[in-house]
Amino acid sequence: MRTLYLDCGMGAAGDMLMAALLELVDDKAAFLEKMNGLGLPGVAVSAVPAVKCGITGSHLTVLVGGQEEGEHDHHGHSHTHRGLREIRHLVEDHLQLPEAVRQDVLAVYDRIAQAESQVHGVPVEDIHFHEVGTLDAVADITAVCLLMHTLAPERILASPVRVGSGQVRCSHGLLPVPAPATALLLRGAPIYAGDLTGELCTPTGAALLTHFVTRFGPMPVMQVEASGYGMGKKDFPAANCVRAILGGTEEGADTVCLLACNLDDMTPEALGFAQERLWEGGALDVYTVPIGMKKSRPGVLLACLCREEEAGKLTELILRHTTTLGVRCSHLTRTLRPRSFRTVQTPWGPVTVKETPDGRGKPEYEEAATIARREGLTLSEVQEAAMEG
Repeated sequence: MRTLYLDCGMGAAGDMLMAALLELVDDKAAFLEKMNGLGLPGVAVSAVPAVKCGITGSHLTVLVGGQEEGEHDHHGHSHTHRGLREIRHLVEDHLQLPEAVRQDVLAVYDRIAQAESQVHGVPVEDIHFHEVGTLDAVADITAVCLLMHTLAPERILASPVRVGSGQVRCSHGLLPVPAPATALLLRGAPIYAGDLTGELCTPTGAALLTHFVTRFGPMPVMQVEASGYGMGKKDFPAANCVRAILGGTEEGADTVCLLACNLDDMTPEALGFAQERLWEGGALDVYTVPIGMKKSRPGVLLACLCREEEAGKLTELILRHTTTLGVRCSHLTRTLRPRSFRTVQTPWGPVTVKETPDGRGKPEYEEAATIARREGLTLSEVQEAAMEG
């Protein structure tokens, strides 16, 4: 299976992801020519070699009217505050993009808008992007989506994301690291601060990662075809870069852990609460089976399927939220049916659809349910609209 693995040991930003992916492209000059011909007003994208801690990679520069606008300046000097409506107009009416890429760009911005809406307590349509609304940020997001389309990996994986620590200055003032929107965008992904002070993962980087990455964890066994390094602007004791590795992995092979325990003294409500905590903790599946226990007591087998790196955390959750005194752990090999993801537009917003090679598709439940709740629709109405898209 053609797999792209993103090493985010120094975080992620839009320009770093763009540069790392560009290094995997055979004809870099042709891609940059395509980017510069998309129709972004006054935007010029160029790549130059860069060295961090003795490692050579690429640094991408985006000039707007001959000057750097700067998502990563964070000092609020740019006075261009675009809303979601303006971004949609720019992407839909002015950029010469394949439709699949256009939908990815809009979906990434919708993720950012949803996070900003929650942080600031205002409706999505009233959100005004500051740093992520500048034209260089639009170029970063568009380029990453276009590069993903060009490279066409069958699955995209990433390491846990190092976010940094301390404070960052943005248009709203000093904010803690990770910035509130970044923290929301990375919800569900494994993150850590590390020992470096500074913002290592930007909102743009977080939105791109959580849109494209299907699993965060250690790098799988791969036959490497190519690797690339996308360099950031700042210098740290460690090489400030995102590393992208493209290669083949054994199709369908995966190792998981099965955590299980027997219970006979919990109420249904308490057991349901424990299952919710396991889902929130990153379980792949959680289920119960009625069993007969010693002294003819009826009981319940609680089972939790998880990735190996999550087994310790989920075991602790089982011990904390159930009455069991022990958890069994088995290592299983499973065969996965190949699947791909595409973003479709519905009348109420984008929805991700999971598809198999034989054409079967299914909208992602949480995204469809969120729209149904927000718009007062039934779940089936949203799912049907997604499948028609």
